[in-house]
Amino acid sequence: MLDGSLPEAVPGRRVHGRIDLRAGGSAANAALAAARSGARSAVVGRVGADPAGRLVGDALAESGVEALLARDPDVPTGCVIVVGTAIVADRGASVRLAVEDLPPTIEAGAVLVSGYSLLQEPAEIAARAALARARTEWLAVDAASARLVEAFGIERFFAATAAVDVLLANAEEARALTGLDGEEAALELARRYRVACVKLGPDGAVAARGGEVARAAAPPLESVDTLGAGDAFAAGFLLALDAGAELERAVAAGCEAARRQLVTIR
Repeated sequence: MLDGSLPEAVPGRRVHGRIDLRAGGSAANAALAAARSGARSAVVGRVGADPAGRLVGDALAESGVEALLARDPDVPTGCVIVVGTAIVADRGASVRLAVEDLPPTIEAGAVLVSGYSLLQEPAEIAARAALARARTEWLAVDAASARLVEAFGIERFFAATAAVDVLLANAEEARALTGLDGEEAALELARRYRVACVKLGPDGAVAARGGEVARAAAPPLESVDTLGAGDAFAAGFLLALDAGAELERAVAAGCEAARRQLVTIR
């Protein structure tokens, strides 16, 4: 997708400020963060057969990310725009991700499947296929949206992600899944997954593996536009796990990747 940020508008007045557009969407944000860390990364997705789709593909390639993007002839590239503190999203072609858009196998040190695909039709079928085709030590899903999780159904979500090694969720998503907060939510989710991580925004993150719990604080940084920071966290966290890092170090690596994302988009 395209990610963008606009200055907050004042009704009836012309506003001057920076307008920023960049390659984005949860998969692209994670892959770009992985590439910034020196890893080889790829994005499997769907964009429109339009200039925005070409921009996304070119931007990924220029950053060293392999862009495995299907082109949709009927629907434009999706876009997410931050206006002040409000977010406007148009999923566009991304929600039409299809099984035929996927490689026969998806082999990597870590594979991250976006909850935005898993929790919405018609992309759900392709997301389930991606989980089945993954050949990896660390198969991960990001819960993506508390609203989507609740609409999808909690038990249905757990069933769909039964083969997943790592579940990532923000505080609201973790609460929707468990009714708990922070460390308690991470421990509860770790009963179902090999590793569970709850992202806490400016308070950092907490992860659990079995009965082990690890926390890391978020580096202090002023930023209004935090779009993509959670995706970058996922990349840093998974890369550290794949490198054999202890859980505490992996959480710290995730927070550092999120910090670099915020510095990049400022």
